[in-house]
Order: sequence, then C-alpha cells, then structure tokens
Amino acid sequence: MIHSLAIARAPAGGAAIEVTLKLFAMLERWLPEGARRNEIRLSVPAGATPADIVVALGLPEALCAIVLIDGAFVPPDQRAHRALAPNEALSIWPPIAGG
Repeated sequence: MIHSLAIARAPAGGAAIEVTLKLFAMLERWLPEGARRNEIRLSVPAGATPADIVVALGLPEALCAIVLIDGAFVPPDQRAHRALAPNEALSIWPPIAGG
C-alpha cells in the first residue's frame, strides 16, 4: 500500500516520488494507517525533505533525534534542505538512552 502524504510547501500539480518511511520506538504511533510493522511506502512531492515529512505527520521535532536516509545520518541542520530521491528510505529514531 502506498500512502500519499500532503506537504504544505509543495507546488500544486508537481511530480511525486515514492519513499519508504520507517519510524522506531515511541514514534511508531505517528505512522499513517496501513503501515506494516514500523514502515510504510509514501508518495510525496518531488523535493520533499525529512523536515517536510516530520511536519506533515505532526511528529514532535524534539523526538526526531536520529534521522537517516538510506542508512546515512542527516544532521539536524540539513534536514530541511536534503531532498529525498525516489525509492530512498527515511528512518527516524527518538532519543536513545542507555548504560
């Protein structure tokens, strides 16, 4: 199942791409309906960034501590600028504590 996600700043009638979104731990509750386990395929406007997806889903930004695109860390200052490409996987974890 592919879920379409509206992005507020996207141009109307623009091209769309498909990406995989994976949310972990307490963030899983923000996954759109139809997600399996902790992931879902999304159709998003071309040029969408991790920050766009966080805002569109209503994720608390403070809980989005670790953001990866295809396994590569995306620093906080790049999350609003790094556009997703077709078929990339966006993974988001909350803060992790341990001993």
